[in-house]
Amino acid sequence: MMLIHVIGTLGYMYIGRPSATWIDGFYMTFITVATIGFGETIDLSSHPMGRLFTVFIAVIGIGTMSYLFSTFVALLLESDLNAALRKKRMEKEIARLAGHYIVCGIGRVGTNVADELLKTQRRLVVIETDRLALDRWLEQHPNTLHLYADAADDEALRRAGIMAAAGVFAVTGDDSHNLMLSLSVKLLNPKARVVARVHDIRNIDKARRAGADEVVSPDFAGGLRIASAMVRPHAVNFMDQMLRTDEYLRVEEVMVPAHFQATPVVELIPKSRDYILLATHENGKWVFNPADDHLVKAGAVLVFMSSPGGRAHLEQLFKV
Repeated sequence: MMLIHVIGTLGYMYIGRPSATWIDGFYMTFITVATIGFGETIDLSSHPMGRLFTVFIAVIGIGTMSYLFSTFVALLLESDLNAALRKKRMEKEIARLAGHYIVCGIGRVGTNVADELLKTQRRLVVIETDRLALDRWLEQHPNTLHLYADAADDEALRRAGIMAAAGVFAVTGDDSHNLMLSLSVKLLNPKARVVARVHDIRNIDKARRAGADEVVSPDFAGGLRIASAMVRPHAVNFMDQMLRTDEYLRVEEVMVPAHFQATPVVELIPKSRDYILLATHENGKWVFNPADDHLVKAGAVLVFMSSPGGRAHLEQLFKV
């Protein structure tokens, strides 16, 4: 671009000699390349070659300027500035969340946890320190809200919306890190439910003391699953098929709010193919397959087999 302006300036000074100055030549070049075209400070009406020179400067100059502009835009889109803007926008979206879930660790276990949350249409935020693991997940789910940070850091948990979160999954590959995570979450938001993963079953009691509401050992649970596949294959196959249906059927629960008036099941919960009432949990006791005249009272927990849409309908019914 600089070379075009130098050539143009010298060319117009030559065409407009002896009265044309270098300012006149530069101005003619600039308004030609910029497509402004206010007027010819150097008269070209009697200079056919001068007009051809203007055409040459316009074609080369406008083409070069277009290339520079497109290159600049591409650089802007690929630069850290754009990444910073995306990060800022993502943090604003996270700040508006409430009742969401935070998945700390997106490895082998965390990937399955996050995938289940997505299938059942629950909002989540992923926190991961391993860039490669995070990138692998984002390749499949690019719209996932995420933080590249240490989940045991209080500031990272705050940025993930821990104060308004419904629960946290401490599912990194390190038991001690999951224990620290559980403790950090409970110190920041005691109401948030914490489910922690432990590899060594000897750490289960430690995890509970650290604040975990539930502790799961994949190795122990996997062993039970293998045994069940042998001794009760049809029951296991039923659960597997339920999880694999296109409707994403799950066993879900809905809590009846405290202000709710006691209402019979038949009046409260209409029949639907989107959900089936399996049981209620009231005052520490289970009522399986409750009768139509069974009173649903405040504080009870209803257990359903339902699709994500059915669960959303029931949550709206109870306004939870």
